Amino acid sequence: MDAQQQQRQQGPPPQRPRPGTGGDGGGGGNFTPILTVLVAFIAIFALVVVPSMSTLNNSSSILHQVPEGHVGVYWRGGALLNTITDPGFHMKLPFITQFEPIQVTLQTDLVRDIPCGTKGGVMINFDKIEVVNRLRKDHVYDTLLNYGVNYDNTWIYDKIHHEINQFCSSHSLQQVYIDMFDQIDEKMKDALQADCTRYAPGIEILSVRITKPSIPESIRRSFENMEQERTKVLIAVERQRVAEKEAETQKKIAISEAERNAHVSKIQMEQKLMEKDSLRQQEEIANSMYLAREKSLADASYYRTMREAEANKLKLTPEFLELRFIEAITNNTKMFFGNKVPNMILDQRLLGNFLQEGVLHTES
Repeated sequence: MDAQQQQRQQGPPPQRPRPGTGGDGGGGGNFTPILTVLVAFIAIFALVVVPSMSTLNNSSSILHQVPEGHVGVYWRGGALLNTITDPGFHMKLPFITQFEPIQVTLQTDLVRDIPCGTKGGVMINFDKIEVVNRLRKDHVYDTLLNYGVNYDNTWIYDKIHHEINQFCSSHSLQQVYIDMFDQIDEKMKDALQADCTRYAPGIEILSVRITKPSIPESIRRSFENMEQERTKVLIAVERQRVAEKEAETQKKIAISEAERNAHVSKIQMEQKLMEKDSLRQQEEIANSMYLAREKSLADASYYRTMREAEANKLKLTPEFLELRFIEAITNNTKMFFGNKVPNMILDQRLLGNFLQEGVLHTES
């Protein structure tokens, strides 16, 4: 019993691994499929990636890649083929056909250290000139056929050296460094494009960027001193111009003020004249009204007098006169003395008749 319990606590005895299995006794699998996939991946990498990374071995590859912005160009036995391929994967004959990608998008060629001598014999150096250019896709075959893959050496690098030296030799240092520096890039662009249009029409020169050239230190200090003096002169001229402008402005202000005062005085004078004229017109109207009123009153008085005279003339009859005579006598208190009192009324009536006859005789 003790022996059996001890055997149970120790567990079953270990088994030996069978032939053809793994040492862990777990029945390990076969590595043949994994090795096959690994070999195939290495073969594809050797055919695709390695040839595309090394231009020396591009003739030995079958499958090759043309990157975006480029076209594929091929040579067979050293002769350029007229086959142009687009970006992507393509096939070719290994060891017989050579392949080269050619860029057809914008590219910048950097030309450094261009020495040149000015018209006065001063040596200057352009540290950097950038030429932005592009090879047209439809002219790739003609350009490479005539000038090879390094066509930009002929029409950009070497040409820019020549044009810069031509420009410097025909201009002074003052013109190259200061006066005409802003025109050099346009002149270089036009010169490069003119020759490319004539001999290599597939090359387009889009722009040329030129940095300031390096000149001798002594000349540079002279230019700086001259620029300082020129700046002082310009400042003095500007101050004088500002003073003249201020004086002219003050003059214009004074003239404007005088014209304004004169205009105001003229307006005030015209206003006073208009007031006087208005008063005169008012007086004339008042006089006219007064004359018209007085004339109307005079006419009315004359008319009344004439009508009264006509009425009185009609009323002066003998009977009316006698009546008035009697009324006048009766209304007056008189004292009579003498023996002819009874005959006084008769005598007065006879006197009145005599006076009336005299009046009528006079009127006739």
